[in-house]
Amino acid sequence: MHQPGTRGLLTMRCRVQLSSVFAAMSLFAFLGSEGAERPTPQPGRAGRSVVMASHGMVATSHPLAAQIGLDILKQGGNAVDAAIAVNAALGLMEPMSCGIGGDLFAIVWDAKTQKLYGLNASGRAPRKATREFFANKGFLEIPETGPLSWSVPGCVDGWEELRRRFGSRPLAELLKPSIDYAEQGFPVPEVIAGYWRSAEAKLRNHPGSAKVFLPEGRAPRVGKVFRNPALGRTYRLLAEQGRDVFYKGEIAHQLVRFSEAHGGLFTLEDFTNHSSQWVEPVGTTYRGFEVWQLPPPGQGIAVLQMLNLLEGYDLAKLGPTSPDYWHLMVEIKKLVFADRARFYADPEFSQVPVAELVGKRYAEERRKLIDMQKARVGVPPGDPKLGAAETAYLCVVDKDRNCVSLIQSNYFGFGSGLTPEELGFAVQNRGTLFSLDAKHANRLEPGKRPFHTIIPGFVTKDGKPWFVFGVMGGDMQPQGQVQVLVNLIDFGMNVQAAGEAPRIEHVGSAAPTGRPEAANGGTVRAERGIPMPVIEELRRRGHVVSRVSVNGGGYQGILIDPQTHVLHGASEARKDGCAVGY
Repeated sequence: MHQPGTRGLLTMRCRVQLSSVFAAMSLFAFLGSEGAERPTPQPGRAGRSVVMASHGMVATSHPLAAQIGLDILKQGGNAVDAAIAVNAALGLMEPMSCGIGGDLFAIVWDAKTQKLYGLNASGRAPRKATREFFANKGFLEIPETGPLSWSVPGCVDGWEELRRRFGSRPLAELLKPSIDYAEQGFPVPEVIAGYWRSAEAKLRNHPGSAKVFLPEGRAPRVGKVFRNPALGRTYRLLAEQGRDVFYKGEIAHQLVRFSEAHGGLFTLEDFTNHSSQWVEPVGTTYRGFEVWQLPPPGQGIAVLQMLNLLEGYDLAKLGPTSPDYWHLMVEIKKLVFADRARFYADPEFSQVPVAELVGKRYAEERRKLIDMQKARVGVPPGDPKLGAAETAYLCVVDKDRNCVSLIQSNYFGFGSGLTPEELGFAVQNRGTLFSLDAKHANRLEPGKRPFHTIIPGFVTKDGKPWFVFGVMGGDMQPQGQVQVLVNLIDFGMNVQAAGEAPRIEHVGSAAPTGRPEAANGGTVRAERGIPMPVIEELRRRGHVVSRVSVNGGGYQGILIDPQTHVLHGASEARKDGCAVGY
């Protein structure tokens, strides 16, 4: 791998730099309730320049968190060190999306071994969480909020697994910037302020959440300095005592007491027995590139299935404004999500036919179901045995070209809505994704991991790292990743334009909980910038299409130029973030 030479100048273009095509435009949209103005996205056009650097780079959804990671790199830390520090900062600065009350997944490229490694740092259902328990209480589905939606938070153990295997700095050093910000405060940016404000009613339902996250009785507005000294104290405990204080020590005991006081199912055994799992990434080829995801219980292989189906079409010839292209994207998504609803589950409890699902032969058979002139409804899963949501994503590449693609989430905004006020973080609601149907692959079982929406992405070219990226936003994640890759590979956009280009999001496909959906084919949410003639043609083919200002998601990416070895960073305008490098 390339070893950078002399140090380059710091590159930090976090503010939007409007291109000439946008300068003449007067149409703007509002992101969040605080009024973050964004230009209408256009295919192949970007509202800000690609960030370029020679040595190291960080891209994530909060500028201050990105700079913390960059500081770690410049002080000699590696990509994993920086990723942990950035994630800790995001848990403080974007608390509705992520935090140590949630789970983590990562793909790491290790420059020494020239190999990819996958980490599943998600938590399991409490031992007391049985289908019989919910049936006896009259539940047909697991609640989306409250203590019964909890699974064990896996983030902190994920940090330790990453640090122990690949890191070079002590946890105390990586947490110090976030501890300082927690105690001294930081200004809240536009998009995050909008998310925060939209969660006010949810946070008011629980005294601990209101005390921590609604200072002065309301969400902090744009530019307001927010402090979270309780989370600062929690981070100090982690810095002093390490991972075990969360799963065996003081924090674990506080979480169990909190659970008992609020009718939850956590026991100390649930925490002491917790462990992350190193897994082999799963890949497919797409037009000469190797695309990598993590295996279930996440939905990452949906990206691979969609790409396999799309590879049978000349998308470059169709172009990004063709109704045929968008029709294909929706129809292929329906087919893949039907499989997702049937097969994706914890492989320790269910047989998941991963190799068959991501196989080219299976794609050939499923492709036969696509009618280019008509939208399908009620799509069934295939037979692979042929032979909502808040999330934070970050990516880091260091001077040695170690790479980290990391995604971390509470699931819903502020997770379950419950916060132990003395700890300063919300507890996730991942458990709501279990099914209570005894015949469902993703059925609730004690000690089982639920289906997961958060997926880090990675692309190699000729066995070398090429593109580290992710797209946030629940069911949008595989759809968004595929659209970014098509923009980049088929349509020739740069990494910034590939993320900013207008997207569609299809909603209403079969759910991983077994809940009945998609009887009418679902709805296509088309962002501003999708031409009206395209929308009219999709409707003619039977699609239900609605116009939206912004779909779910938020993309970050770093591309390593194979010829120059220069890093190309991107962070699109659906979030507050930026790419920074040196």
